[in-house]
Amino acid sequence: MNELLAPAGTPEKLKLAFRFGADAVYLGGKAFSLRAFAENFTPEALRAGILYAHARGKRVYVAANIFARGGDLAPLERYAHALEEVGADGVIVSDLGVMRLMRRAAPSLPMHVSTQANTMNAEAALMWQDLGARRVVLARELSVEEIAAIHAAAPALELEAFVHGAMCVSYSGRCYLSDYLDGRSSNRGACVQACRYAYEIRAKDGKSGWLDAEEDGRGSYLLNSKDLNLSARLGELRAAGVCSFKIEGRMKSESYLATVVNAYRRILDGGYTPALGAELETISHREYTTAYAFGEEGPLQSYDESQRAGTCDFVAVVKGYREGRVYAEMRSRFRAGDRLELLTPSESFGKTVTVEDLRDGEGGPCGDAKLVQAVYSFACPYPLGEGDILRRRK
Repeated sequence: MNELLAPAGTPEKLKLAFRFGADAVYLGGKAFSLRAFAENFTPEALRAGILYAHARGKRVYVAANIFARGGDLAPLERYAHALEEVGADGVIVSDLGVMRLMRRAAPSLPMHVSTQANTMNAEAALMWQDLGARRVVLARELSVEEIAAIHAAAPALELEAFVHGAMCVSYSGRCYLSDYLDGRSSNRGACVQACRYAYEIRAKDGKSGWLDAEEDGRGSYLLNSKDLNLSARLGELRAAGVCSFKIEGRMKSESYLATVVNAYRRILDGGYTPALGAELETISHREYTTAYAFGEEGPLQSYDESQRAGTCDFVAVVKGYREGRVYAEMRSRFRAGDRLELLTPSESFGKTVTVEDLRDGEGGPCGDAKLVQAVYSFACPYPLGEGDILRRRK
């Protein structure tokens, strides 16, 4: 297996991920997932999403990876029945009790062990396999050599690894800072991402009170982890036994999702190139790192900024193409004469088009697409599909 696994925070993003080349998506329902602030999926949307995926030979994995309390157990048992009934391709769990309960309640539902379970060695992986897990999502703290050792000890166990996206300053996401500062538990899906805040360090002076000890006038991002980017090293991960390459970001934008999935799909299929690596600079991100996979790269925190802007602006998402015209929903203002770039899984990827014969939603001529989420059309020689992205180089 050589699976590209993408996040799907909404039904629209599920379709977008599949359009740009994901083999599978992971998502959360309205409860039990560690992304409580994402839109997530109603039972009806989950059923529709699984049907959509299966009709295209794709897979859907559902996160139920909270650390459960006693009051969660009965609803989780009902949830396991529901996931089995709608044909989910796997459920992602962290809690031993939840796994035991779900295996009993839904014996045909494949079990995937979340990265929150901190699987760091072969004995832990074998323990999960003995308990019925089909797959383990490896801890982000592992090196390629350690992954290879786990695969050698448990060759029948599927190994999934994060290859791109935000990282947590805490050990595989085991964090209590959000709970301490705001009463919202990271381990139950309500993290406020306090590690992304700018902080000021103060020293107590017995004479004059508190003295600021700031890195600069904005404070310092003391806990802000860099973003993971293993795009240039996927072959080494594959050789170590990784079968599923996971992208983080259920709360990221459509343009982020399309860009990252498109780049990784092309890299997995045809190999890494500097041009595809540069694609990952077009989106907003924190400073990139390969983290622990190939030996720690030095500080994993990005002290100077919360995140940096990408090299492109997300201008519009394509809604349709008819008779030589593209119909696009505006996300950032553009005008007649602007030169836009195409983000598409087709052969037109990377081509540019100048906005000509710009028309509004009523078909009337206009020179300025300035209404957010209004649909505009203009002449385009390249056939585009629903969900393709129009962007503008800065």
